[in-house]
Amino acid sequence: MVVEFRAPDWYAYRMDYRRPFAELEPIEDEIRIVDEALSALVDAGVLPHTDYDRDRFLAFRQAVQELFEIPWTAISPRMQRLIWAINAISQPANMIAAGVFCGNTFISNAGAAVGPGACYEALDLVGVEIRPEEAERAQRNVRRIDPTGVARILAADAVDVARDYPAEIGLMYLDADGTPEKGKGIYLDILMAGFDRLPRGGIVLAHNSLNAADRLANYLAFVRDPANFRASVNVVLDPEGLEVSAK
Repeated sequence: MVVEFRAPDWYAYRMDYRRPFAELEPIEDEIRIVDEALSALVDAGVLPHTDYDRDRFLAFRQAVQELFEIPWTAISPRMQRLIWAINAISQPANMIAAGVFCGNTFISNAGAAVGPGACYEALDLVGVEIRPEEAERAQRNVRRIDPTGVARILAADAVDVARDYPAEIGLMYLDADGTPEKGKGIYLDILMAGFDRLPRGGIVLAHNSLNAADRLANYLAFVRDPANFRASVNVVLDPEGLEVSAK
């Protein structure tokens, strides 16, 4: 059985990818929908609670809006808030985000620990982008928010980074593309490369769980198997979707 949370209006909640900061709904509605999603994750055993600092999140959002160069993004305001809140609640010491493009998806995770709005201290937050020119842009963006270097970008193959990472991976975020034949199917390769470093309670977030479900069939089957993860929820806030899994 697939465990799922769907916002009532997920199909109508659509953003212009080239206007990442456009307001799509009243902030009260955004908060309510994300709170309902977080409650579903608690009910499934993925998260311990739903509490996160909304003011700190808004400080983070404002900093990204002012400082980041984002040519386009599929991360909606709802999704940005959900990802940040999951990191703020789970507080991973180490995090790997695969396929970060200009760094917007990466900082949606890492921003809970670095820069304006940070609510905890992390050790090592790694974003991986295989295209060097985009990795350079992501690094420039991230440095504007986090001068410390705790959050960093690597121009590399995420499979290699996950395989060679020398510590536990408290949270893994997947948004990479493989070859034209594999596409988002690369998620399972990245996950398996770092699977033995995921501790009990470690969380994996997989973007495009709805609109790329066909390509992600093997990945979704793996994370939804209780032999591999104790809980996994498909969170559908928008037409993209986010699979949230806890080991």
